[in-house]
Amino acid sequence: MRLHYSLVLAALLVSGCNPDGRNHRAHHDADTSLVHRQAEVAARGAVVMPFDLDRTIHVFEPTEEGGVQRVIVRDPQDQAQVVLIRRHLREQAARFARGDFSAPARIHGEEMQGLKELASGAARLRVQYAEEPGGGRIRYASSDTALVQALHRWFAAQRRDHGGHARGH
Repeated sequence: MRLHYSLVLAALLVSGCNPDGRNHRAHHDADTSLVHRQAEVAARGAVVMPFDLDRTIHVFEPTEEGGVQRVIVRDPQDQAQVVLIRRHLREQAARFARGDFSAPARIHGEEMQGLKELASGAARLRVQYAEEPGGGRIRYASSDTALVQALHRWFAAQRRDHGGHARGH
């Protein structure tokens, strides 16, 4: 019996699985792929967003009626970044209200979750920009449940793609 267990354990380890049944090689590959994607998104984001990703944090908070997206500075004294954040979010809110989601598409790709639904459903989506201490926010709201779900998928994709530059609720 002990020899049988040793052979099974050896087979699992060679295949990349641990005795707990998880394939750690596949997990490592997924982690590497995510890190690579986040680096690509950060590089494209640096071209589209005027503020410094390393000096700011993106916050994506889903709500029942939609959600709130915030960008705030990590250092409250960094007023140059605050000005850049506010200008960018004000411009993006106006574009999003018109159904123009081309900036996130340039950063995250045309196939980003929720993006097409938001663009096509913009007439049913209320988009409102406001300043807040250390940055700004965009509030999204809709009575269309499918559009709210698309926004939540878009927020989840944003958090995943921005990695350490983002957080959720």
